[in-house]
Amino acid sequence: MSAILAQGLTRIYRRSAEEIAALFGADLIVEPGEFVAITGASGAGKTTLLNLLGCLDRPTSGLLKLLDRDVSTLRGKDLETMRRQHVGFVFQDYCLVPTLTVEENVALPLLFSRALHRRDRIRDLLARVDLQHRSDHLPRELSGGEQQRVAIARALVNNPEILLADEPTGNLDSKRGNEIVTLLRNMNHTEGVTIVLSTHNLDLANRADRQIKLVDGRVV
Repeated sequence: MSAILAQGLTRIYRRSAEEIAALFGADLIVEPGEFVAITGASGAGKTTLLNLLGCLDRPTSGLLKLLDRDVSTLRGKDLETMRRQHVGFVFQDYCLVPTLTVEENVALPLLFSRALHRRDRIRDLLARVDLQHRSDHLPRELSGGEQQRVAIARALVNNPEILLADEPTGNLDSKRGNEIVTLLRNMNHTEGVTIVLSTHNLDLANRADRQIKLVDGRVV
């Protein structure tokens, strides 16, 4: 069973009479436990692809299977449930709730689950990302690298099989960016989570098991 299987995955956006193919005919397979980097220039379709893989958007056409389940045609609550139970997502701009503490931000996905031992899981993840001493701080009191580590902990709190990260180092300097990739690599090894990240930084991409390159919305 593949973690991710896409065949002919296409996403077309319509603006008035104009059609824009952000992703066209993408074929890819990601096996369980792999660490894969999606590379390409800005506008190549990396974010579009990750949004489709993360069930944040629906394809115009094509087949998409996550964990052997066809999600191509899922809608509404079914799509939301698949995303919530099986996929974690890390955004470039962190997307933390500014009025919540670090611990409260990490706990957010658990509000929609029946997870047991919630506090233990949160504390364990905060220790793993070296932020246990910042649990009662607000996002504005953290550096960019620290905020991204909070976002990674939040994405993992529900024990997803798949973690997607859209340009997770894009707003960070090279040192902090390397720290984030090291953290993701460690989580890949210790949690066994399948990770797909997008980046235009080839040095970071070279630390993945393999790379998938996008050019003008196509896998090459």
